[in-house]
Amino acid sequence: MRLRNKPWVPELIEAHQDLIVQAPQTDLASHWAKRFANPALPIELEIGSGKGQFIIGMAQAHPEINYIAMELQSAAIGMILQKQIDLKLPNLQLFLGDGAAVTEFFALGEISNLYLNFSDPWPKTRHAKRRLTYPTFLAQYHQILKAEGQLRFKTDNQGLFEYSLQSLNASGWLFDFISLDLHRSERQASNVETEYEQKFAAKGQVIYALDAHFEG
Repeated sequence: MRLRNKPWVPELIEAHQDLIVQAPQTDLASHWAKRFANPALPIELEIGSGKGQFIIGMAQAHPEINYIAMELQSAAIGMILQKQIDLKLPNLQLFLGDGAAVTEFFALGEISNLYLNFSDPWPKTRHAKRRLTYPTFLAQYHQILKAEGQLRFKTDNQGLFEYSLQSLNASGWLFDFISLDLHRSERQASNVETEYEQKFAAKGQVIYALDAHFEG
């Protein structure tokens, strides 16, 4: 969902460059670890972080992992930045950039796990290439993920979920976890929810989820 422009965001970003970077900065690949208090920790990436509830929750729950929130909308990343200024989580960095070009910003094998949460389903067939689980995107994820790294995906959209299963399978990925009703699965006990997830689940909508890794 497109958020209203927030004119105060550029100034906030400029004032907190220790917490956030933005494209087209080109010296990011292989240097992300240096931006964290503990550069020795593994790095996990969420593409499309929205208002940040999931990625902040993950960083709070797992201090042994460094996290990057990647978001295209400046209004959304600005809202995450406001929260991070207060929280000062040492294992969270923010990135204002386009998830369609991750290989420009992350080095080979730099990311341990990658999250796609409630991505735009782009339901029309002519828009399939914009889906974040389209083969060209999956090829980029494979490059930046470590050999054992997982793509972890959640959605409320059955059509996108079915498409993603087919796309991943056809692209050489193997499934480690599939749920047709995440909130009724054993994983729900440790599931960190997004804003959209809570909203959809409250309406009784099923949440679909999968984990996959590339085999090749």
